Amino acid sequence: MRTDHELEGVSLLGNQGVKYPSDYDPALLETFVNKHPDAEYVVTFDCPEFTTLCPKTGQPDFGHIVISYIPRERMVESKSLKLYLFSFRNHGDFHEDCVNIILKDLRALMDPRYIEVTGIFMPRGGISIYPFANWGDSDHTALAEQRRRESFSMGVKKAL
Repeated sequence: MRTDHELEGVSLLGNQGVKYPSDYDPALLETFVNKHPDAEYVVTFDCPEFTTLCPKTGQPDFGHIVISYIPRERMVESKSLKLYLFSFRNHGDFHEDCVNIILKDLRALMDPRYIEVTGIFMPRGGISIYPFANWGDSDHTALAEQRRRESFSMGVKKAL
């Protein structure tokens, strides 16, 4: 079981008085200590109900966000991630921008070994958009490059 010291900084989990944000807020993100920093393993979050707004029309955009990362010392706490992703609800940005913002915020928060964010957005104007962004440290640059190459064919498979 985790100690109180290990849970310092985790304030949203178990808090019944949490208020949902009305606009994009990376300050919502919280971390906790990775108890297994010597092991390389993948953590994946699946957010099938991501919403944001078109920056031009203000119309809602609906998407599915998948975040995978290989942690180092810190890990993102899932309730804070949920609230953070919810904070995009009234935020106006293009799909590609949202995916890159999420990647940059999580990278700055955790300093993972590797991280990738995929967006699978519902069609608007008859076109679906599947942005993919990733980053790997010096030990994971080959993985990052391989996953970017694979993302080209993944987009076609999703569309079919």
